[in-house]
Amino acid sequence: MADKTTQIVIAGFGGQGIVLTGNIIARACVMEDKHVAGMISYGVEMRGGTANATVVISDSEIASPFVSKPDVAIILNQPSLDKFESQIAKNGIVILNSSMITRDVEREDLDVVHVEAAEIARWLGNARVANVVALGAFIAKTGILKTRSIDKAIEQLFAKKKAALITINKKALVEGIKAVTKSN
Repeated sequence: MADKTTQIVIAGFGGQGIVLTGNIIARACVMEDKHVAGMISYGVEMRGGTANATVVISDSEIASPFVSKPDVAIILNQPSLDKFESQIAKNGIVILNSSMITRDVEREDLDVVHVEAAEIARWLGNARVANVVALGAFIAKTGILKTRSIDKAIEQLFAKKKAALITINKKALVEGIKAVTKSN
């Protein structure tokens, strides 16, 4: 049986939790005994500039965290869609934060999931959890990771300095999952 490898790009503005999303995915992978590697990239300014993170998940050892043709893209803003759409692998999955994206995906060979991540986050009372709403959509669509692993990763990452944010992030995850499961 061939090893399964999934290459993911997460992209948006700095301050949208791009790096955090990659860290949550990576931590959940470790909990599930999957091989994982990642890399981050910032634009000139952190908050407000462009940012992206790549995560490679595999059943076997990973040679490089570099992703040239992501199988999955979590896109949180318009400039990121413009930049990454052409790079996504044929038949890849795109999770779009349609609250902040003004056009649809132009390629017909991609499986697109529209989630009003920013709108759902505002409804939850914290606009900064849109990334975790999109992460929930990713989990629901791909099934690559278990929800309980993501929950535990959120707990671990927020426990020391921002424990008050654990509950809202878990709610955001659930709402992102619901957004995909009710549309199917």
